[in-house]
Amino acid sequence: MKTTYIPVLFSLLLVLGCTDLDEVLYDKLPESVYPESEAQIASMSVDAYKQLQPLADDQGWWFWAQEVSSDELVFPTRDADWDDGGKWRVMYQHTWNNDVEGVNRMWDKFYSGVTRSNQIIDMLRQLPQSDAIDAKIKEVEVVRSYFFYLIMDNYGDAPYLTTATDVPEQPFKTSRAAIFDSLTATVENNLSALKDIDNKYMATRYFGFALLSKLYLNSEVYTGIAQWDKAGAYADSIINSGLYTLDGTVTGPFVTENQSNSEIIFSIPYDEDDYQGFRIHMRTLHYQSNLTYDMSVGPWNGCAVTYQHFLTYEDNDLRKAAYFLYGPQYDSKGKPIIESVIGAPLNLDPVIPAIRMDATFTPTEIRTTGARIRKYEIKKGAKENLSNDLPLFRLTDFYLIKAECEIRLGNNGDEWINPIRERAGVDGFTDATLDDLLAERGRELFAEGVRRQDLIRFGEFTKVWWAKGDEQGGTSNDPTVKTFPIPKWATDANPNLLLDAE
Repeated sequence: MKTTYIPVLFSLLLVLGCTDLDEVLYDKLPESVYPESEAQIASMSVDAYKQLQPLADDQGWWFWAQEVSSDELVFPTRDADWDDGGKWRVMYQHTWNNDVEGVNRMWDKFYSGVTRSNQIIDMLRQLPQSDAIDAKIKEVEVVRSYFFYLIMDNYGDAPYLTTATDVPEQPFKTSRAAIFDSLTATVENNLSALKDIDNKYMATRYFGFALLSKLYLNSEVYTGIAQWDKAGAYADSIINSGLYTLDGTVTGPFVTENQSNSEIIFSIPYDEDDYQGFRIHMRTLHYQSNLTYDMSVGPWNGCAVTYQHFLTYEDNDLRKAAYFLYGPQYDSKGKPIIESVIGAPLNLDPVIPAIRMDATFTPTEIRTTGARIRKYEIKKGAKENLSNDLPLFRLTDFYLIKAECEIRLGNNGDEWINPIRERAGVDGFTDATLDDLLAERGRELFAEGVRRQDLIRFGEFTKVWWAKGDEQGGTSNDPTVKTFPIPKWATDANPNLLLDAE
């Protein structure tokens, strides 16, 4: 059989020093799998999307870095549990360095996404060209743009490579502003080639609108120039599309079977057996919460909602009970759970006494403090991995983006905030301020990976909050923490990464 060989670079990085690409890369394309139909062409982009899979947990660290570096979530040390060399605490207290797990793994996985996207694009460009191939190239370029958006957002200046062939051995950094300009131009130029459909696992035209809205929303942070009008216009493109509508409940977008939810624009399609990597319930639930959910495994009693964030919800806010697990705990048959060490009914107290609870604290304080996260449905019989899809772009976010842009432009944003508040059972705002808007984003988008970015945009990220920059340690008023440092292992392999961006 004749074989058509497609040369592709086996490893890019060089940028990374070495990167953890654990799958066999294309080195040839046998004639038997040569794309002859749109379905075959469509399948060629799958591996680019697969690089999103590690981002929700500690293999990729994106989700945790966004949440635990904010004022929403904390992993308190519970006597001997959850110290883990301080890796969670340094994220919360903004005392990380260039050789901690979160910094290392985010960089690696983000560039794995860039590399794999570039390899696919290079391969597609060597095929006989057609409208279908061109559209697929443009789609994967937009997926790659999403990975570069994550890199730019988290690390600032970084190498910007758009091919996997003939790359320099030790590339220099490109400025954040220049990356921003290239990303916005790429996505805008590619919009017309993206499919005008609702597909929650594909870079559709609405994925493009969402990414552009996010980029322009944070333009002032990335470039020094605010572009609220463009951010709002791209939010309008989603809101007015007719493809997405607000769910009638505060829980609908987060149930186990949320793959068809009307609010979700794009998500990572997790499955407890076949597409694993979403374990937020294991990291937050009390050891004995398995009795509540008839789980087949025991949770790890880790992260909790900070009390400062817990208090931002009114008691009648439907999201408070829907998103948090607190108070007396019962098993699946309605019987009180008896805490195994304390010997008394389990009662989750939202007040966490300290970020480091050693043996001087009581067993009750150590084991049962902090409201836990249940925003993502924990179904009866849940396993170690959830089957809930993780939304990366959700309509509600773009309602709030539209509201923010209007307020920043001197207009009224109530029209886009109040449907969200009313769904939550609380009164709408009259002439909402930016402070109102930020607080509402915190309440609605809790544990969706947006809080770090929001706090930076609103100038709140470096301020003092509980157990960060106060008597419990940590740092405040340090502008360098608005980006993470490039990992030491990467700069050791490529000293050019220590230089200012070109």
